[in-house]
Amino acid sequence: MFIRFGYEIGIHCEQPTPMMTYLSIDRDRRHAVVSERGPIASPAISMSEISDPFGNTCMRMVVPEGGVHLSYDAVIRDSGAPDPVNLAVQAVPVEKLPAACLPYLSASRYCETDRFGSLAWRLFGEVEPGWARVQAICDYVHERLLFSYGYAATLRTAMEAHDERVGVSRDYAHLAVTLCRAMNMPARYVNGYMGDIGVPENPAPMDFNAWFEVYLGDRWYTFDARNNEPRIGRIAVARGRDAADIPLIQTFGKHELTTFTVWTCKETDAALTHSHKKADVSLVTPWFSERWTRHVQEREHQHEQDHSHL
Repeated sequence: MFIRFGYEIGIHCEQPTPMMTYLSIDRDRRHAVVSERGPIASPAISMSEISDPFGNTCMRMVVPEGGVHLSYDAVIRDSGAPDPVNLAVQAVPVEKLPAACLPYLSASRYCETDRFGSLAWRLFGEVEPGWARVQAICDYVHERLLFSYGYAATLRTAMEAHDERVGVSRDYAHLAVTLCRAMNMPARYVNGYMGDIGVPENPAPMDFNAWFEVYLGDRWYTFDARNNEPRIGRIAVARGRDAADIPLIQTFGKHELTTFTVWTCKETDAALTHSHKKADVSLVTPWFSERWTRHVQEREHQHEQDHSHL
């Protein structure tokens, strides 16, 4: 199976501004790319590729005064199989974990593990350590949070998401990662591409997605508290302790995001001979899901009722 994926991102800067991006796919998947165009910068600027401490590919550049438009379009070969499931796999005792897993047990910028210990053990302490416990955490987070792009907040932590009970995919991942770490299971944050392949198409504009991985048995397994089911066609971009380690775009100066369009879809033509399907709206354009609109209406109605009784 072929999957087409890419992005168009516009950045406006009032003066030359250094920038780093985590937009290149995981090195382990590079061999499966069958055709690609880019990354292309307009106007043309110098871009260099480096590796960060987590082994991710990072692009460095200086955005000129006025800004830059970045684009990438590619087709990758995929097995078409959903995320692996191993119901029998067990958690690894901390003293037997590989040293490389240990940083993923500690608190990080968005994952306040030390604040969740008692809650996590109360909720999941009786669940068998391993796949069953991680799935129980996914179920809890999936039911706890209400999803909508309208709830996006770049500074929201796992504790804040838990208390506010709202968020986007990164909040689901942060909360699940935090609960797993609180239960002594190494967990890491992942961002990347994931289209609506094998599931009903979502009318929302496409975005980069966030999920997480947990070390069980002798390997890392993929979990997704937002969708809470195995999915087809994930394309990982970067992994870290949380979103602070792997921002899609990091500028070292003031900037404005002017364009942000992402696509991920099943493809029949691997040669990039036709244009990708563009969405009518992007994440820069105001857009709210039907569920979000209904929630806002219900919230405002409740607010009016509360005030009428004062």
